[in-house]
Amino acid sequence: MGHRRGGGMAADEETCAHVPSGAGAAPHSDVHVPVLLDRCLELLAPAISGPGAVVVDATLGLGGHTAAMLAAHPSLTVVGIDRDPDALRRAAERLGPNASRVRFVHAIYDAIADALVQADVDSVDGFLFDLGVSSLQLDEDERGFSYARDAPLDMRMDTSRGITAAEVLNTYSHGDLARILRTYGEEKFASRIAAAIIREREKAPLTSSARLVELVRDAIPAPARRTGGNPSKRTFQALRIEVNGELDALRNALPAALDAVRPGGRIVVMSYQSLEDRLVKQAFAAVTQDRTPPELPVALPEYGPRFRLLTRGAETAGPDEIEANPRAASVRLRAVERLSGSGSGVT
Repeated sequence: MGHRRGGGMAADEETCAHVPSGAGAAPHSDVHVPVLLDRCLELLAPAISGPGAVVVDATLGLGGHTAAMLAAHPSLTVVGIDRDPDALRRAAERLGPNASRVRFVHAIYDAIADALVQADVDSVDGFLFDLGVSSLQLDEDERGFSYARDAPLDMRMDTSRGITAAEVLNTYSHGDLARILRTYGEEKFASRIAAAIIREREKAPLTSSARLVELVRDAIPAPARRTGGNPSKRTFQALRIEVNGELDALRNALPAALDAVRPGGRIVVMSYQSLEDRLVKQAFAAVTQDRTPPELPVALPEYGPRFRLLTRGAETAGPDEIEANPRAASVRLRAVERLSGSGSGVT
């Protein structure tokens, strides 16, 4: 196929649904179970099983999905993107000899065009997005993603750059704090929590996740704390999304992937909270609908859909998988296939 250039929201039960609420740290090989692995392989197989096929794992993490794809398709090349350099290193170690078939790219997944240039790839047969924070990031206490264990308030997926959660908490105005809690965490008591944060930081800077958990709990009325799990989950989700610009990255990444995949190629996206899933649903709806003006009597080919849906709505994990892998409890999977003759945006 010549794919290589010239010859690469319900709030989460933990900070992300990849790990169940209250889960403690454990060795990565023990905890990293790829979510909906069989379904992802099934959906992508028709597009990536041919000679010289290329798939982009846009959220490589510890490489669980990539390992399975490489094992299932001996001629497959994977472009593995991750913003976390430690994840790239650990994935390469995990993949062993198969790592030679992976082009590792240190980037945020919205930099798809640049990643393909860096990987020397000029056509893509499939994309896989497994959104949210990874097992690696949740399991390392010093990253500060989990409200279940005390840690510094960092929450950066790439610790080499960007603003930390502590900086957000200690520098944002009441209005900005309330906005991100309300928008990204869908927190009903956003204003009360923001006020508590402002009062606390006037005494001393907020640096501890345990202290933030206490503040949030005390700011939420007692009746509201009795249901819905840990009351801090929405605040931690909102901070993580703000620190890492997750929704903006997804807004940019989806059209880039839709443009880059070849006719017959497929895109699979797994999201874990309603804000992400809504963006995926909207992006896929826009490219699977006929855009012929309603006043015209017949559909026009140039206005026809560019993709077809491969899933009916959002697919979820079954009870057996959730029992075996609690990380799958809140996953929502959507997938599309590019229609023949609709072109490809990769240059």
